[in-house]
Amino acid sequence: MTGIFQSALGGGRALLVGWVLPSLINVLILGFAVVPGLSRFDALGAQAARSVIFGLVASAVLGLVLAALQTPLYRVLEGYLGWPNWLARVRRRRHLARKHLLRNRLDAASLAGRERAGHLTDDERAALKAFRAHPVISRHLARDLRKGPVWFAVLDERLHRYPLDDGQVAPTRLGNAIRRFEEYGYDRYRLDSQVLWFELNAAVPEPVRKQTDEARMSVDFFICLLYGHLVVAGAAAIDLAMGAARPWLVVATMAGLLPLTVIWYRLAVVATDEWAGAVRAMVNLGRQPLATALALTLPRTLDEERAMWRVLGELVSSGFRPGLDALDAYRADPGDAEDAPAPTPPAAGEGSQPA
Repeated sequence: MTGIFQSALGGGRALLVGWVLPSLINVLILGFAVVPGLSRFDALGAQAARSVIFGLVASAVLGLVLAALQTPLYRVLEGYLGWPNWLARVRRRRHLARKHLLRNRLDAASLAGRERAGHLTDDERAALKAFRAHPVISRHLARDLRKGPVWFAVLDERLHRYPLDDGQVAPTRLGNAIRRFEEYGYDRYRLDSQVLWFELNAAVPEPVRKQTDEARMSVDFFICLLYGHLVVAGAAAIDLAMGAARPWLVVATMAGLLPLTVIWYRLAVVATDEWAGAVRAMVNLGRQPLATALALTLPRTLDEERAMWRVLGELVSSGFRPGLDALDAYRADPGDAEDAPAPTPPAAGEGSQPA
């Protein structure tokens, strides 16, 4: 029994907090607002013990099902699955425009601050003049300057929820917030963390791995709440169509849950900030142990390191082909590889790949 609790509070903590707990919340809402009228199981309300057992089992089942489906569930919210091509293109263009506007607003505010300090160069003065002549940027500039430095930090935070590469911009806020740290390793070091995720996860120190899992747990919590609310709202609509015993409560439930899904979505986007920081730390701190575990020697220069990770990523993702033997230049001596410490394997339920 002790082992079960240790497993639940250890490797399974992300599952419990990220998926089962929000499922329990949704099952409770379903039970109070919908189940008595929908199922006609009046005994559930009369027998407390049976109600508790039913709620716990339903929560565990719903949480496990949603956790098993988490990849497609994330893909839908990221804009990669189930979106018509025309809508995805429109949304990408819109988010790309938002990203550029945020960048221009921050640049214009920075130039305006340098102008007040008297440090503008001729090129910067011309750029500021162009910003002030722009009908949209000029309107934002006046308002941004009135709000001050704290507002600039908010704008910078929003900008950093987009990937650096314009070609990586996704159709949704969540897609962009996740894509920014999926591209981090490749952009900085040419280390494709998506391709080498499981190797990287096995090689990093345990605190770094645990930090990444706990950071994702918050995002999972809001995503599970969102989808659970949609399930409850759908059940409420069916109950209402079948002649609900308490239609006023069912309608109030639907009216309350649907706006909450928007709130949970936005909170999930904000929660990706911690997840992004954890993945960034995993890439930065995991390069050396990953190279050692793969019997490679980390080069001294950044250019050479980027070349090494690029070749390795191509080898892992597409298989061997002529030219990839360039990786031989970075291979460590067999004796050094034998002396290297073995990577710590992740515990059960840990180290899930970013969506």
